Amino acid sequence: MSTEVAGKALTPTEYIAEHLQNLNTLHAKQEAIVDFSVVNLDTVFWSLLMGLIVVAFLLVAARRATAGVPGRFQALVEMLVEMVEGQSKSIVHGDRSFIAPLALFVFCWIILLNTLDLVPVDWVHGVNGLLSNFGAHVPHHKLVPTTDLNGTLGLSMSVLVLMIFYSFKAKGVGGFVHELLSAPFGAKWYLAPFNLVLNIIEFIAKAVSLGMRLFGNMYAGELVFLLIALLGGIWHFGVDLSFLGFVGHVIAGSAWAIFHILVILLQAFIFMMLTLVYIGQAHSHH
Repeated sequence: MSTEVAGKALTPTEYIAEHLQNLNTLHAKQEAIVDFSVVNLDTVFWSLLMGLIVVAFLLVAARRATAGVPGRFQALVEMLVEMVEGQSKSIVHGDRSFIAPLALFVFCWIILLNTLDLVPVDWVHGVNGLLSNFGAHVPHHKLVPTTDLNGTLGLSMSVLVLMIFYSFKAKGVGGFVHELLSAPFGAKWYLAPFNLVLNIIEFIAKAVSLGMRLFGNMYAGELVFLLIALLGGIWHFGVDLSFLGFVGHVIAGSAWAIFHILVILLQAFIFMMLTLVYIGQAHSHH
């Protein structure tokens, strides 16, 4: 995207709003918090693409693994596997044959999803320049799936499903239902409705907070990148401050990008750890 849409110059506010709008099936902004008629195509596309890249990465690592002295690639993968396996072993007390690989996949997947935030914010403008040669045009495109609340809540709701699944698997139907009705206030029959309501709220709160935490941090980082881009192109908005634009765009942009690498890794690690914690809690008995 650029600072002009349909021949009209954008204000800084319109510039930011334009970059934060998803390419969806209705080509319109989502008005409600829950609206299944709107599908954000960019979020779906990049989430699937990054997921396939992670799967390919792990498959190549598994096929190239040797018993001898590992190369750099194998050493990197082994460090990741050992880190995730160590965390899952200390948190989940049960069968980890699926949970540990899941945590590894989630960690690598979210790293790639977050890393897309390092792509320049105006990259779609360059893509449209190429597509215009073929008579095509992308009206909106939001590159980072984790800056879309629909994407992060989709991830967290998947964790919620796993929490419920492992609660049934570890405790059985009777044990899980008994826990819902007897914890935390006790097994008295008149306390069962309160226990049930509190447990349902707890499950929902875990899932919502998990998705909101990732979304909030990545969305804030994307906004900072957009503000830095505005500094870099400040002369487009009627102010001739080229030096300030250089300082803001190059120096501030580089500094924030370097710092944002830490945010990318930290948020992926937090999401993975909370996934393990919640699944581990599903294995525990009150």
